[in-house]
Amino acid sequence: MMTRRNLVNLLGMLLLAAVPALAALTCTPFLVNLFTQFVIYAIAAVSLDLILGYGGLVNFGHATSFGLGGYVVGVVAFHMGEGSTILGWAGSDSALIVWPLAVGVSTLGGLIIGFLSLRTSGVQFIMITLAFWQMLYFLLSGLIVYGGDDGTSIAARNSLPGLQMQNPAQFYFLFLLLVLWIWLCRRIIGSPFGMALRSFKQNRRRGLALGYAPLPYQLGAFIVSAAGAGLAGALWANYALFVSPDMTSWQKSGELMAMVILGGMGSIFGPVIGAALYLGLEQVLTRITEHWMLFLGPVLVLMVLFGKRGIYGLLAGGKSHD
Repeated sequence: MMTRRNLVNLLGMLLLAAVPALAALTCTPFLVNLFTQFVIYAIAAVSLDLILGYGGLVNFGHATSFGLGGYVVGVVAFHMGEGSTILGWAGSDSALIVWPLAVGVSTLGGLIIGFLSLRTSGVQFIMITLAFWQMLYFLLSGLIVYGGDDGTSIAARNSLPGLQMQNPAQFYFLFLLLVLWIWLCRRIIGSPFGMALRSFKQNRRRGLALGYAPLPYQLGAFIVSAAGAGLAGALWANYALFVSPDMTSWQKSGELMAMVILGGMGSIFGPVIGAALYLGLEQVLTRITEHWMLFLGPVLVLMVLFGKRGIYGLLAGGKSHD
C-alpha cells in the first residue's frame, strides 16, 4: 500500500535522480552543482539525525568527523602532488582506496570522541564534544604544511571506474551513496539495536530497568554517525577541491543541526529535505543581503515552535519517526 509517507519518499528520490536531465532540459547546469551540495550535506545531516533524532545526543562536534574525512582526501592529494610519501605510502588517487580510508579515520575519531564523551550526559556531553572540536580545529590550523588556517587546494578529484569525476553531471551520480546511506540508517533504526537506542531517548530509566546498558548502543550510533559524516567530508573535498579547518567548526555542526531540525528530527528522510531547504534559502537570501542569517533565524524559531516534526512531518503526516 502506497502511504503518504512512502509517496513523499519516492517523489524525493525521483527528483534527485532526475536532476541532471532537468538541468539539461532547462539549460540550467548550475542545478547539478547545487543539488550536489544538497546530497553531500544530506549525508552528513542524516548521520547526525541518527544520534540526535533517535539517540537524543546533542553533538556539537559532529563536524569534526566531516572535517577529518575531508582532510584525509586533502592530505593524500597534497602528498601525491608533491611526490612525497605518507608514512612510507606513496598515496593513491583512487576513490575506492581514499574514501574508505577517510571513512575509517573518521570512524576511529568517532570511537575515541564518543567513548570519552558518553561518560557524561546533558550539558557536560555538549561541552566535551565542543572541546574535541576545538582541539582538532587548532591542530589543523597549526599544520602549516597543509596551509594552516588557509587550508589547502586539491588538484583533481579522486578517480572512480566508469565515471568521469571531473564532469559535474557524472560526479552527481554519487547521490546513489545518499540512497544507500538512507537505506542503511533505516535498517539500523528498525533493528533491535535501533529500538534499544530509541528507548534511552524516550525513557532512560526504563531502558536500564530492562537490562540494557546505554553505552554500547549510544557509542555504536556515535561511531556510525561519524562514519557517515566522514564520507560526506570526503565527498565535499572532492566537490570543492579544497579543505580547511573551517570544515570542523562548531558553526558547521550548528548548520547540520539546523538542517535536521528544519527537515524533522527522527525521520531519516527529514534531514534530506532540511539540507535542501537550508542551502536553498542560503542561496536565495545571500543574493538579497549579506545578513541572510538574520532572516533564516526566525524561520528556525517558527519551525521549532509550530512545526516540531519539521517539513517532512508536515508533508508526510503521521509520527515523525520512520
